[in-house]
Amino acid sequence: MKRRSFLKAVSASTAGAMMGMDYWQTVQAAVAQDAGKPIPRRHYREDVQLSIVGFGGIVVVGQAQTDANREVARAVDRGVNYFDVAPTYGDGEAEEKLGVALGPYRGKVFLACKTQKRDAAGARQELEHSLKVLKTDHFDLYQLHAMSRMEDVDVVLGPGGALETFVKAKEEGKVRFLGFSAHDEDVALRLLDEFSFDSVLFPINYVCMAQGQFGPRLLAKAKEKNVARLALKALAYTRWAGQEERANYPKCWYQPITDLEQARQALRFTLSEDVTAAIPPGDENVYRIAETLAAQFTPLRPEEKQALLASSKDVAPIFRS
Repeated sequence: MKRRSFLKAVSASTAGAMMGMDYWQTVQAAVAQDAGKPIPRRHYREDVQLSIVGFGGIVVVGQAQTDANREVARAVDRGVNYFDVAPTYGDGEAEEKLGVALGPYRGKVFLACKTQKRDAAGARQELEHSLKVLKTDHFDLYQLHAMSRMEDVDVVLGPGGALETFVKAKEEGKVRFLGFSAHDEDVALRLLDEFSFDSVLFPINYVCMAQGQFGPRLLAKAKEKNVARLALKALAYTRWAGQEERANYPKCWYQPITDLEQARQALRFTLSEDVTAAIPPGDENVYRIAETLAAQFTPLRPEEKQALLASSKDVAPIFRS
């Protein structure tokens, strides 16, 4: 999305709320203030420490390769070492762009990839293709992508299912850790009970937790199983009311939080829920805001958490339990 469109969108959505201050100037000042401040890191598994915000591959979709290279270089220089991508992001564009952009940094970063193939043969084919396109001989984390149906769980766990490929790939040294992403809590709970995953990538969001009771069971089960928690949708707010509004944020199927202080509290909420890292929305402007807010992170105090959850009273969550 172009900066001019972003300016128009955020100024319209926050008019009057910033007491006459130009919203973009406020954001730019915050970014400039902590431009050199590194992103903190947290323990993932074994000896791995991840930046508390991850770089989602959707960020580089739509960018020229030279711009993608600069975006990645800037993030790495800031201290981001966790990169997450999938073949479906931009119909392969994200993998292609990151394959080039990550070249100088591959040994310094933790690269996570995914597959939506549920059978072993399909998962193997997609794994090998992703390795080739991303110009690497291994993934630090390989994940079942968007597990949302019990039928999919039956397939991946059964004979000839994708987990056969995952286990063999780990034995071959082509992947180091195994995980999954999910948007259904019951599906995620079953997967945690039936296989020893290293991590789960799941929406941890204050609106979803307060208004949809979505997330607490997953967090409790993952902690019980000693499975690392990686967060999605920290800066999601609600679903778009119409396609016209979404035009300013074509990479976001949900309405992202663009108000700086609301985004700060939302990210603090997610990062205070005992997760290793959070992946912000794929819009590059919102992503950069999340980087700066991560550099400023302090845990949410109980009274702040209560106020934030209460503020979502009339908001429809993007996910419900």
